[in-house]
Amino acid sequence: MSPILAILALALTVPPTPPPDQARVPAHAHSAAASPAPVGRGAFHDAMRKLWEDHVTWTRLYIVSAAAGLPDAQPAAERLLRNQADIGNAIKPFYGEAAGERLTALLRSHILIAADLVKATKAGDTAGVESASGRWYANADEVADFLSDANSRNWPRQTLRSEMRHHLDLTLQEAQARLRGDWAADIAAYDTVHEHILGMADVLSGGIVSQFPRRFK
Repeated sequence: MSPILAILALALTVPPTPPPDQARVPAHAHSAAASPAPVGRGAFHDAMRKLWEDHVTWTRLYIVSAAAGLPDAQPAAERLLRNQADIGNAIKPFYGEAAGERLTALLRSHILIAADLVKATKAGDTAGVESASGRWYANADEVADFLSDANSRNWPRQTLRSEMRHHLDLTLQEAQARLRGDWAADIAAYDTVHEHILGMADVLSGGIVSQFPRRFK
């Protein structure tokens, strides 16, 4: 286990896995969990940021390689998909095994649809772009709704939907700039994507700390 995931996992013992049809997260999912030693709030905050920084970093590396037709596009995509599993694993100590697997599945779809969108944009496939874009934004709403169901007090549905959609808007700007060879806009877009994702990571870590205050110090 990586140091990042170890920090996250220490925060709470994983509760029993619910049946597959109960994969949506009840707000009281933490009630049956044991109470191990509290984790430092700062360490948890930084660990969550690292996971989401990896998300945008490996997304960028995939975009760069896919746009240029480089042979490392597939390995970059595989590493990016592994990050989605890391993020799903990070919520398992709080919301359970099934919830973590569900988040991983939703985020894998987020990445795979994005790859379809990049390919369609590169090929000038207008119908493909429209199809992938619709699926991508619908998936973003699913991710937001899933997280809000787990912690609605700290992660309001419409707030998370707005943040997820903004993340997609910014990532699309980055990909489009790269594909048209506008390097200055490409770099500026990535800077904006990076700044925004750190804010999202802080919302997520802060929400967990607020929901499980006794797990932190």
